[in-house]
Amino acid sequence: MHSTNSTRRMLYACMLALGLSSLTATADEGGLYAPNAPKGSAFIRGYNASNSEQNFSVGNTELSDIAPLASSDFSFLPAGSYSAQVGSNRLPVKLEAEHFYTLVSQVGEPPKLVAEAPFNNKRKALLRVQNLSDSTLSLKTADGKPVVDGVAPDANGQREVNPVKVNLALFDGERKVSDLKPVTLARGEVVCLYITGSGNALSPVWVKRPASTD
Repeated sequence: MHSTNSTRRMLYACMLALGLSSLTATADEGGLYAPNAPKGSAFIRGYNASNSEQNFSVGNTELSDIAPLASSDFSFLPAGSYSAQVGSNRLPVKLEAEHFYTLVSQVGEPPKLVAEAPFNNKRKALLRVQNLSDSTLSLKTADGKPVVDGVAPDANGQREVNPVKVNLALFDGERKVSDLKPVTLARGEVVCLYITGSGNALSPVWVKRPASTD
């Protein structure tokens, strides 16, 4: 009897330990990944390149209280055609399943929908340059070595890199436009440099998913 009770206690202890391990793993994953979206969803976020807080909406999806030079996190919604609103501006948008989009608000420009290719490499990070200016621009190291070279107006370029904290600069040909804020690149993460403005008034801003507040 004593042996049977000891065996049962050991079995319960093992089951409890396994259960706690499972809960811990689930909690950890919850900090890394967004809630699971239904199959066929589209993903959209807002980037506010203006100098005042703004509210965006796409259909019934609200992207609220986006600070200046900041972005919302991605929200998911069924693929399809919608009316998007940024401030008092409206535009029709068509969102395809399993695609990612950024709705951009610029000073003195109508809002623009930018499609972003998904990234699935869990061992690397992705640097992407979205050039919404009127100049061909390059992302380089501070001493001028190309990282993402020659991105034309209204085009994008990208490069997979190892996870690291880096200091980079924006160049127009051989002329340095500006040094950029240091950015930390994590495995599996996409970090976009959005460039808005024109001429000598360019505004390059790193846009990445906001840090979790959970």
